[in-house]
Amino acid sequence: MSALNIAQPIVPPAMQSCFEHQRAAYLATPERSHAQRVEDLKKLAQMLKGNRQALIEAINQDYGNRSTFETLFAEFFVVLGDIKSTIKHLKKWMKPQKRHIDLMVYPTSSNRVIPQPLGVVGVIVPWNFPLLLSFGPLTAIFAAGNRAMVKMSENSNNLTRLLMSISPKYFPPQQLQFFEDSSANGSVGPAFSSISFDHLFFTGSGQTGRAVMANAARNLTPVTLELGGKSPAVVAPDFPMTLAVDRIMWSKAFNAGQICTNVDYVFIPAGSEADFEREAQRVIAERYPDINHTDYTSMIDQRAYDRMQATLDDAVAKGARVVNLFPDQTPDKSLRKFPLTLVFDVSDDMVIMQREIFGPLLPVKTYTTREEVAGYVNQHDRPLALYPFTRDRALQDYYVTHIMSGGVCINTALLHVAQHDMPFGGVGASGMGHYHGYEGFQTFSKMRPVYRQGFFAATRMMLPPYDKGPLKPNKLIELIIQLKG
Repeated sequence: MSALNIAQPIVPPAMQSCFEHQRAAYLATPERSHAQRVEDLKKLAQMLKGNRQALIEAINQDYGNRSTFETLFAEFFVVLGDIKSTIKHLKKWMKPQKRHIDLMVYPTSSNRVIPQPLGVVGVIVPWNFPLLLSFGPLTAIFAAGNRAMVKMSENSNNLTRLLMSISPKYFPPQQLQFFEDSSANGSVGPAFSSISFDHLFFTGSGQTGRAVMANAARNLTPVTLELGGKSPAVVAPDFPMTLAVDRIMWSKAFNAGQICTNVDYVFIPAGSEADFEREAQRVIAERYPDINHTDYTSMIDQRAYDRMQATLDDAVAKGARVVNLFPDQTPDKSLRKFPLTLVFDVSDDMVIMQREIFGPLLPVKTYTTREEVAGYVNQHDRPLALYPFTRDRALQDYYVTHIMSGGVCINTALLHVAQHDMPFGGVGASGMGHYHGYEGFQTFSKMRPVYRQGFFAATRMMLPPYDKGPLKPNKLIELIIQLKG
């Protein structure tokens, strides 16, 4: 097969030099002890805790306005919990695993699976949760004993420059280095993903994920892709509408909807539209009396704000009914505050139902049967998350069985991402591979099988000529096959 017919990006000298130094350091010391890995994890935590206010301020500057609570909860709280949980379990994860010995080599041989560091891992970070989505993977990368290069988003330059300045106080560049993406032509990302890493971890859009995977393919670099998609919620008739709206609107308003696992659209029982609308208006009025309050996060940049407006205009032009949940309020356009908006009467020819929204617009669809819901979702790309709201265990099981998604969160949204002992990852168009907890440790380790031959070797009984000798190997192998059958 011929090589990929894609122009090879030019890797900046600083990136290439860092990679070569990290690779040399790995080859010189390929194994990091349990104590060293724990120390690495503790330094990650110290880096967050020791610079908390400066990190919060940098993220706020990048956004224009980022809710401090949302930064503390989604970035610091989750990452520090993940680090603590990883340290607690790391010794067990690092132990070689005994495996069953095949009949042909029994009894003097042994089988082990030994977790070993891969080497140098590249991480490409999006802007929406820049600490969570850099330090989260780094937790698993360092737990597995690796070194890391991290390319931050072009929308996170204040944070990136801060990380670049403080990181050397905790880690040498042979262990960890951050890189800024300030290119006007978007060349840094393709260059970074074309480095011959031992593993490449990417979080972002499906379109960019395809390009990352193509670049990595030149070097046969394995990739973990955490993408997104249109994650649906479905409210069953048995579930209280007040409670469903309370939880769905919390997730939709969080970070102004700029979350890959957010509720992208919601199914409600036919005839309940007025109830859903009324409850949504009540909830938002209670929580956000002023759209310009610092608790309501800005869109990340003007392009994102304009995309929301264009998406909404397209839906209205094609017959949708919209409900602004901040009525009679004037958002501060300089801070790019886009109103949380319900969109009813949506159809698949609208942009809002064709692409991941990644913002504070919530399409509302109605249904009459569970099969209708499953059929609709399954006609589209597999989502990153599924959110069934029902107290009926059989109905919960139906949705889990009949709709494939990256993860499932029942009777709430988003919180499955913060479960440290649960793997996180997409499926199909929403991603590939997992991290968090033990699965993250596995992702960034080579689970290496090691067979050790004992004094006795069964191959002595399998030497040609196969139809001669006291054991007649051809007869012996037939006997063994029968025993195995």
